[in-house]
Amino acid sequence: MVDDLSGIEPRQLWGHFNELRKIPRCSKDERKAAEYVLSVGRRLRFDSEMDRAGNVVVRKAATPGRESSPGVLLQAHLDMVCEKNRDNDHDFLTDPIEVVVEGGFVSAVGTTLGADNGIGVAAALAVLEDPRAVHGPLELLFTVDEEDGMSGAKGLEVGQISAKMMINLDTDDPHAVYVGCAGGETSNLRLPVGWVRPDQAASVAFEVSLLGLRGGHSGVDIHLERGNAIKLLGHLLWVAGGRVSLGLSSLRGGDKHNAIPREAEAVVVVPGDEAEAFRSLVEEMGRTLQEEYRVVDPGLSVSVSAVKMPVKVATPEGSRRAIGLVAALQSGVLRWSPEIPDLVETSTNLSVASTGEDEIFLQTASRSSSKAGLETTTAAIRAAAALAGAGVERGERYPGRLPVLDSKLLLACKLAHRDLFGREPDVRSIHAGLEMGILGEKFPEMDMVSLGTTIEHPHSPAERVKISAVAEFYRFLLVALEKVSEMEWREGWGGALSAEGPRDELQGSEDRSKMNRGSYISSPGSPCRSPRASWVG
Repeated sequence: MVDDLSGIEPRQLWGHFNELRKIPRCSKDERKAAEYVLSVGRRLRFDSEMDRAGNVVVRKAATPGRESSPGVLLQAHLDMVCEKNRDNDHDFLTDPIEVVVEGGFVSAVGTTLGADNGIGVAAALAVLEDPRAVHGPLELLFTVDEEDGMSGAKGLEVGQISAKMMINLDTDDPHAVYVGCAGGETSNLRLPVGWVRPDQAASVAFEVSLLGLRGGHSGVDIHLERGNAIKLLGHLLWVAGGRVSLGLSSLRGGDKHNAIPREAEAVVVVPGDEAEAFRSLVEEMGRTLQEEYRVVDPGLSVSVSAVKMPVKVATPEGSRRAIGLVAALQSGVLRWSPEIPDLVETSTNLSVASTGEDEIFLQTASRSSSKAGLETTTAAIRAAAALAGAGVERGERYPGRLPVLDSKLLLACKLAHRDLFGREPDVRSIHAGLEMGILGEKFPEMDMVSLGTTIEHPHSPAERVKISAVAEFYRFLLVALEKVSEMEWREGWGGALSAEGPRDELQGSEDRSKMNRGSYISSPGSPCRSPRASWVG
């Protein structure tokens, strides 16, 4: 473990991240992180305020000589997903994140790291005090509760922001510019069950645990087809319940709607004369699952052990409906985009399972870049719930954002990346919810992109961030801001271009972008390239 990250380059960025990782900032508990950001802004004597939703806005004047260039909003979220391994006693309400630097990565010890989106927050704060930063008028927006409902972005008042361009700092590749994101909706299912007292003399109780999965972010990692612990346990119990009599006493798994469950467990009651058959079935199916998931989840393990008899168990009918509902609900990739290579269009994640006094609770989190895809998916969940006799509450819903490829901000980012790295960046859409979707509805005329760095396995204790990629991301951000600052702001448009090549080459490139908006994502080597161009200041 290390005690200090502030010596890593770029030092200003890592210094701020080092402070943030010491501050508890789970979703809906970001007050101290917000106060830290406010203290930085006020120490630097910039206009800084906290709004009624808990967001923080900091405003910085343009670099001298760049006052007439477009205003840019840098946006990141203060909260993090708080996940830990079962054997870790870390208290997210009080304890700093313990970190390790190894093999060119920074990771945490048995918990999530909070690089999502702590690195974005730290990068924005670094821009505030970096003497190398050249930019037009800047606004910095630090939102709360992004990971658990996006209430910060939803609560932002339109009058707080004047910028016409926005760079969100919450994606995962320093050599990509993201121009679109998925929308999503959670569904909360409550299945009433009737409880009875188990026959203690003639029955045996077992705890079945499914552990050791990698989990990950239910958006950006869903394409990896990793196991979902709740789903796999439900499948196991459904198959076993078809061969032996089975009563469900409790079911538990998952913790966050946006994390793929890594662990799940159930307590079941079976007749004594079927106990050994049940144990053998579970062990056999455990070996089958280990073989099936040996590549994507090599740590998968299934255990079955006798436990103290519970005081209640669901009726045979209630057990059948509860286990059947878990087995029937879809989880994972549902549809790949027919237009954008390798982009998941629609997915759903069975994210949480728990047992209450009178019900089994299940939560799903569905995502899609298509409105119709999202509605179809959530309707199928409600239909499965209805067949099982469960009620459904439609939870948080947030909009996506369709890719916009004829973007002046995107072109500035392309030019910046080409200057730095000798090639254009990938231009992508992400299968995750970004605050671009909500803010895009509030500010429909705002030009938006998202930049970020290499963060592996976010939303899980395996989360780690690549140190060299953070440096590349920050350099990219600085040069992108400088490119935008070379624009001369003009009411109703946003800038002017001159091209070293013929004007018709420039026009042709823009026409192609318009023709393919929302259906074509350019990448290095693609026929759709930007001309050699520069902003007229």
